[in-house]
Amino acid sequence: MSLLKKDVFGNVLLLKRLIIFIFGAVTYYRFNMANRTVVRGSEVLKGLPDTKVLFVSNHQTYFADVAAMFHVFGAAKWGVYNRIDFFWHLFNPRLNIYFIAALETMKKGILPRLFSHVGSVSIKRTWREAGKNIDRSVDPRDVKKITTAIENGWVITFPQGTTKPFVPGRKGTAKIIKEYKPIVIPVVVNGFRRAFNKKGLLMKKRGCTLYVTIKEPLDIDYDQTPDFILKQIMESIEQTENFVRPKKLRHSQNTEA
Repeated sequence: MSLLKKDVFGNVLLLKRLIIFIFGAVTYYRFNMANRTVVRGSEVLKGLPDTKVLFVSNHQTYFADVAAMFHVFGAAKWGVYNRIDFFWHLFNPRLNIYFIAALETMKKGILPRLFSHVGSVSIKRTWREAGKNIDRSVDPRDVKKITTAIENGWVITFPQGTTKPFVPGRKGTAKIIKEYKPIVIPVVVNGFRRAFNKKGLLMKKRGCTLYVTIKEPLDIDYDQTPDFILKQIMESIEQTENFVRPKKLRHSQNTEA
């Protein structure tokens, strides 16, 4: 393999490996030693194709949620499921993982800029910029970035576009699903808001239990409307207003959603 080989977005794979290792080593300590991470359902990842897989998730911090999923996916590559205390995956990580993020977020500070080389699909928000509500049309170049990522790997997206719980999802995710028909896998994260600051770069509390739950792929009728598909997504990631966590989980998990 050429030392200068690049991914589909022009990121040098050697640099990508190095950044994943460094970020992975730091977050390994935070997820497994400073806190405890409970992973459920990651056997679902076994046998998935290498492309056209879309993970839809709720969102509690800008980066910690994504970092945890990188650990889950990396461990699964090595046949290790439902735990992320397997450090060795950082030496040979899965490199075709991409995550959709706001362009302005990825430009704020050195660490986000570095993390963007890991696999950020940075797009311009159509509803908010610089802390102000806006209304602009979707940039076709951003749609192209997302479809390129889906066609070449696994993509993580957060339909709500914010870390606030129970905010309505954005229809763009459903439109992408309807048009490109990826395998859609819901992910529910919990506890990250309690353990980390909003960006997810700093710990604010130790001893927390973090949860990452991978659910079965959604059975999606691609002929349905985007509104219908979005409703199905939001229910699957437990972000509808009428969602009630099962009693047996309410006693064992944070309910911050």
